[in-house]
Amino acid sequence: MVLDQGEKIRIPFTYQNNFIVVSVLFQNLFPLQFIFDTGAEHTLLTKREITDFLEVNYDRSFPIRGSDLDTQLVAFLATGISLQVGDMDLDNKSVLVLDRDVFRFEDFAGTDIHGILGADFFWPYVVKIDYRRQVITLISPGGFDPKRKYTRHPIQISRNKPYLAADVQLADDSLVRTKLLLDTGASLGLLLYTDSHPAITVPDNALESNIGWGLGGYLRGFLGRVDRFKIDEYELPGVITNYQNIPDSLDSDFINSRNGIVGNVLLSRFTVIIDYHRENLYLKPTRKWKKKFKYDRSGLMIVAGGPAMDQYTVFHILEGSPADRAGVQVGDRILKINGIQTRSLSIDGIYRRLRKRVGKRIKLKLLREERELKVVFHLEKLI
Repeated sequence: MVLDQGEKIRIPFTYQNNFIVVSVLFQNLFPLQFIFDTGAEHTLLTKREITDFLEVNYDRSFPIRGSDLDTQLVAFLATGISLQVGDMDLDNKSVLVLDRDVFRFEDFAGTDIHGILGADFFWPYVVKIDYRRQVITLISPGGFDPKRKYTRHPIQISRNKPYLAADVQLADDSLVRTKLLLDTGASLGLLLYTDSHPAITVPDNALESNIGWGLGGYLRGFLGRVDRFKIDEYELPGVITNYQNIPDSLDSDFINSRNGIVGNVLLSRFTVIIDYHRENLYLKPTRKWKKKFKYDRSGLMIVAGGPAMDQYTVFHILEGSPADRAGVQVGDRILKINGIQTRSLSIDGIYRRLRKRVGKRIKLKLLREERELKVVFHLEKLI
């Protein structure tokens, strides 16, 4: 779809546990939900049963590497697909369809997720992401005129994905110039590859843990903080940072020699404009852009499930954390938190309660193998 000069298209989204979720009408029939992902080159459907039901023909298969940079997946090319996103109608699109659903982002987003909208959908436009108003605006490149309130930062576009140069100050006070992928499909602030630069190492006080979930399964790594993260004039102290090792077998060309990823937890502190054609990033800070980065103080990683995505289960527990010492176990279902039924809360609402002040008393009512039990612990600073 080609926009006339000055023409804009608005796409509303919901912001679910640091994921940008947009509604998509698939083949004029199925209302689905996709993650808006600047870090993905292609649009991807994760529920093959949908295209199988529609008897869509697959042209050929493609290998895809998982988010752990090691797992090999298979996707099929489906052509002639119709997508309606907001006021945009797209016909005869090509979509990759996963052979089997290993996506599972719905578990962490707390809502049904059927795929991702990749760069092949939006790269012809200037893309504005307003996290506060929860609106994406696609703008004709010829009619784009950035306002004075925005600051300009050069980026590199490679395979339709945007890369930013930023400075990271590490625990030993060394300042490292990094190349980072701007990834709105990542529900984190900053991820650094420990093998990508001699100075990027795991801090001594970092915690070994699951650092998230992606294509191919959960990601193992370390959680810590960098002393300072700097995009030109914007300086952010104490950014919560995930550290991930790059597999020895991985060719650095696959990740375009980048040092890591900038995700929504950090990007959402700004209104973000990506000008793919002129290779510029424009940022306008929100009033909360200097707010301290908070992390869970319980040690719990929780996933959503059930028909209404309102059943919350413990997926992972940080060893030695308050929840671990209180006896919470993987697989426990959380029924109440401080007397409030979790069915009335979103996954965001649960995590907000687990990021409260140090010393806050948390009382959980759990369901374990058809038996109800209660545990109590106090929140602690973990990183």
